[in-house]
Amino acid sequence: MNELEAAIRMDELITTINHHNYNYYTLSKPTISDSDFDFLLKELESLEKQFPHLSKPDSPTQKVGGSITKEFVQVKHKYPMMSLGNTYSEEELKEFDERVRKTIGDDVEYVVELKFDGLAISISYENGAIARAVTRGDGMMGDDVTNNVKTIKSIPQQLPAGDYPASFDIRGEIFMHRKTFEKLNNDYRAELEAKGFDEDEIKEKLYKNPRNFASGTLKMQDSREVAKRPLDCFLYFIYADQPVAQTHYDSLKKAADWGFQVSDHFKLCKSIDEVMDFIHFYDKERENLSYEIDGVVIKVNRYEQQQELGFTAKNPRWAISYKYKAQNALTQLEKITYQVGRTGAITPVANLTPVQLAGTTVKRASLYNADEIERLDLHEGDWVYVEKGGEIIPKVTGVELSKRLPDAVKYSYANTCPECSTTLVRKEGEVVHYCPNETGCAPQLIGRIEHFIGRKAMNIDSLGGETIAGLYQKGLIRNYADLYSLTADQLLGLEFETYNEKKDQWGKRSLQEKSVVNVLQGIEDSKKVPFEKVLFALGIRMVGETVAKKLAKHFRSMDKLMAASKEEIASIYEIGDKIAENVVRFFSETENILICNQLKQYGLKLEVEEEEGVTRTNLLEGKSFLVSGVFSMSRDELKNMIERNGGRNVGSISKSLNYLIAGDKMGPEKLKKATDLNIPIISEEEFMKMLDRD
Repeated sequence: MNELEAAIRMDELITTINHHNYNYYTLSKPTISDSDFDFLLKELESLEKQFPHLSKPDSPTQKVGGSITKEFVQVKHKYPMMSLGNTYSEEELKEFDERVRKTIGDDVEYVVELKFDGLAISISYENGAIARAVTRGDGMMGDDVTNNVKTIKSIPQQLPAGDYPASFDIRGEIFMHRKTFEKLNNDYRAELEAKGFDEDEIKEKLYKNPRNFASGTLKMQDSREVAKRPLDCFLYFIYADQPVAQTHYDSLKKAADWGFQVSDHFKLCKSIDEVMDFIHFYDKERENLSYEIDGVVIKVNRYEQQQELGFTAKNPRWAISYKYKAQNALTQLEKITYQVGRTGAITPVANLTPVQLAGTTVKRASLYNADEIERLDLHEGDWVYVEKGGEIIPKVTGVELSKRLPDAVKYSYANTCPECSTTLVRKEGEVVHYCPNETGCAPQLIGRIEHFIGRKAMNIDSLGGETIAGLYQKGLIRNYADLYSLTADQLLGLEFETYNEKKDQWGKRSLQEKSVVNVLQGIEDSKKVPFEKVLFALGIRMVGETVAKKLAKHFRSMDKLMAASKEEIASIYEIGDKIAENVVRFFSETENILICNQLKQYGLKLEVEEEEGVTRTNLLEGKSFLVSGVFSMSRDELKNMIERNGGRNVGSISKSLNYLIAGDKMGPEKLKKATDLNIPIISEEEFMKMLDRD
């Protein structure tokens, strides 16, 4: 694979992974199995290692998946909720152990715990009382669900007297027991039957598994309704300004002593072999638990060693999760159809005879690309094995050759676009076929508009994919700037076709007055969205959220960015030639310039607005800083000062680091590494003097 092919594939993977993150964390409606998601992520990680200069700072490998719903107040986590790296391979677990020992030596212990299949929660306590409970969200901010969490009986609202800190956070997993889930679903079934729903409708409405039921419950607005659906919670990690113990094992014991429900199923292991024994035992024993687990979590026990191992941008290096293999079933492949994405990428889809798998009815699965169809050697009418890790759409893992008919015809990949009949292209060495008709292929045009209105872009949530498709069908929009010319007269009573995927049926829908008002208000409100999000919304290839922020911060306005050369863009830290080429190419196209000019005329924010009272300087331009330890102010405040004065924050020590700002209780390993690399170590006071501040 050459560089261009790698860049294209990485862009596709980022788009796909971000889409599945949103479905999983925000909608609680995942459309890909855990194992499929992990394989996509691993492919991206592999390409980033192979082509490190193509890596993008907004890659899903560098951030926690997920986003924020609007129903609750959004709260910033004091301690970010990072995700864990995971594996399905025992060999990779041994490699993890080897990496740990290479860094900290052989004097290492692990704590192994069950990986509960629920929802992560962070609960803050002040003087022993619940102050706030916040969901994971995007890892930096989550939803305040305090009132709902207070209904969970196993979570203490007030701790008895103990030696806990005045202020601390405790992390855990909210879940629903299997029997509770079954009872509630049976009660719901009886209610639906009494209302006259038929069996197919009932199956659609019933919750598919305990995790989905728990997720839907925690996001309910009425805590009285939440209380009617018994949830449970295990707590497993304490965060405080000062450590409550020297090891993770002791902190679990502390949490139990303070009155928290801590699972009994954890163990202190002296070797990776003991870890494996624990994993093998619960691979069988998990069927006897009252709740669902999908794996085991392994953590280095001693906090001092955790600190020495540190973090990547997304994961702690001192922990990993091992996931158990997914369930599978055998069913018949009825046909292969093809879907077109906003980039023109063609995705083949296996349409299956419905089969029950892990409590859900599976009808279709992605086949990814032509190579996957060839690898599976799929023929018409084949019986195929499908697999998934939970309640969601699986992948095809193989063919039962004994059931293949003697005259079965082998599938050939499509050679024309299923939407516009344009001949598909696939460059040598690429895995994906594309429709090159960027300006005339409806799914591509609609897809770009859907990206524009997305939550992380313009956040026009009163519009959805269905409505966008309808507006396109009626000729009212052809690009995202057209949204801002829509009027009530055009929208009121507008009728268009819609597709119900669950029922596999087409129907009709019309926009009524309330919907029209919401749509127009949502479009108007989007004009307040900051420049960096508008820039991301444009859908420039390789310009994700993080890159858009960097470009906005550097150029401050759309006009300056449009006039920038490739060299000027590429010179920005972590941007590089590939991203710069895509930005310059985007603004070299007349149609894109016209659209941006239209957006400007409609009043969108195309330049950075300075915060009131915030002064920016270039005093620290070109300098990088690592902030470590305890200071008179929060570390976030220090980092904001660095950025407001032109400096750059980094997350680890390297030869390129300019300054280490050292506070109290900074880890000795970081201090030693900085000293060995001759990196200047300065105090908070010395840093302030660099800004000419007292």
